[in-house]
Amino acid sequence: MSTSRGPSVAAICESHRNDRFRLMDIVLDVQRSHGGIDGTALDAIAKALGIARVQVESVVSFYVFLTRRKTGTYVIRLCDDIIDDLKGAPEVAAALESELGIGFGETTEDGLFSLEYTSCIGMSDQAPAALVNDVVVTDLSPGSARELIRSLRAREPVRSTVASNLHLPGRVIFAELERGAALGKALAISPAEVIREIKTSRLRGRGGAGFPTGMKWEYTRAAQGAPRYLIANADEGEPGTFKDRVILTECPDLLFEGMTVGGYAVGAASGLLYLRAEYAYLRELLESVLEKRRQAGLLGKNVLGKAGFDFDIRIQMGAGAYICGEETALINSCEGLRGEPRTRPPFPVQEGYLGKPTCVNNVETLCCAARILEMGAGWFSAIGIQGSTGTKLLSLSGDCARPGVFEVPLGTSLREVFTICGAEDPIAVQVGGPSGQMVGPADFDRAISFDDLSTGGAVTVFGPGRDVLAIASKFMAFFVHESCGYCTPCRVGNVLLKERLDKILDGRGDASDLDYLKELGDTVKITSRCGLGQSSPHPVLTTLAKFRPEYERRLRPSSDGNNPGFDLETALAKARP
Repeated sequence: MSTSRGPSVAAICESHRNDRFRLMDIVLDVQRSHGGIDGTALDAIAKALGIARVQVESVVSFYVFLTRRKTGTYVIRLCDDIIDDLKGAPEVAAALESELGIGFGETTEDGLFSLEYTSCIGMSDQAPAALVNDVVVTDLSPGSARELIRSLRAREPVRSTVASNLHLPGRVIFAELERGAALGKALAISPAEVIREIKTSRLRGRGGAGFPTGMKWEYTRAAQGAPRYLIANADEGEPGTFKDRVILTECPDLLFEGMTVGGYAVGAASGLLYLRAEYAYLRELLESVLEKRRQAGLLGKNVLGKAGFDFDIRIQMGAGAYICGEETALINSCEGLRGEPRTRPPFPVQEGYLGKPTCVNNVETLCCAARILEMGAGWFSAIGIQGSTGTKLLSLSGDCARPGVFEVPLGTSLREVFTICGAEDPIAVQVGGPSGQMVGPADFDRAISFDDLSTGGAVTVFGPGRDVLAIASKFMAFFVHESCGYCTPCRVGNVLLKERLDKILDGRGDASDLDYLKELGDTVKITSRCGLGQSSPHPVLTTLAKFRPEYERRLRPSSDGNNPGFDLETALAKARP
């Protein structure tokens, strides 16, 4: 971050035409220029946009990358997810604190450094990793962390150390692309025929839910109202997921081609790429690709000479909120609001961005759509298995020799995945990130598919000696932190689940706690408002189902009928002083 020598708040607002719906861009620019968004800045933004100060403050308070306090010139955000922890993040944290003489959440007296923890930054294949402002540094060690601080003190530029780690390119996503080929074939037929081709391919959404893409496009086109919008969801925040990062790095043209094909199909003139704040380092590359496409006639007015088809793409940055991976929360964020999920119905295809019909697709889904138009629905549906056509990108990390991205045909077994990534003797695998399921050896011959082991992409391997309950507790801490707080089941239920799980981990649990966890987890699942709360109990529920002996061996035996889980001295320890 720079200091307050940057442009004034009023000038920043003016650069975004004082547009209330560009509030996210405005507060991000103010933060970057001024090192924080203080009361004076809040007032100035509210005045320029003609909105109440509380509306600005509510946005600033929601996103973890925004703050009202003055931060250091260099804000170092160390990732603290489970993979980073297992790979040495605690030792890196200690080295940073020692070198800077501050703790996490603090800023050095000279105003040069701020230390923060952050959730998964999409670098689980090269952990431990951290963000230095918008620059990603990977494969950290205590020694390299100290060297990083010394180089920053010397005002040496920070260089990104991100590797793609694409180990297995497949036939769909990472095959060679002839720019414009898919789009040209799409524009040669009607939008209805494009949608029919996608439906024939049986393409399902690659973000995790698996909804048929052709149906979503059809619903959007049939919805009343104009203009329509198409949004690419590049907010992959699930710990262990980083496949979209590699797509954005290696084949952004394919994504933008898919967005343009989708825009034509649904009748949209505008597309938005919602890019998570952790991937801000990719923005310059993506903007350059967009500009080249404009110059080639692949974006803009009368795309590829197709009279009446105008389509362009804008990048909308996020500001650090896992919940924005949920499509209605993402839409709110694009509108300059808190990233809180909306009540449905209406669905986004009916009333989405700016109240208009909106189609939200995952990055990988749009890439598949482009390839389907290029190669044909029959070609695509011949890959994979019945009900799960095409390939799937897997983000493999954890205890394996080759962490990275692998493109495999859907229907590939988990055991085959172990072979290609070099995972020896795994005891547990988290499929689908924390919101997915933890499985053990009995499930290793099951298939990666929508109807068996479904995943948005994350496959995290845990080898001998790993504690599945401690891992589940770490995942629950993630959900507690990332809950938007709107509904009670998610806001409170996840806290209670983690507390009871930790009680068992501490050896203070009894058999009744297992029943409590199951009942509470099921309640949170069915009563939460959005997908986050509906899946957040999974770390507890799936380990209870698959690894119950791990729970039972930690329970304290009770011979006198008393509850052994309650310790009066422990309960009073904090209050006594």
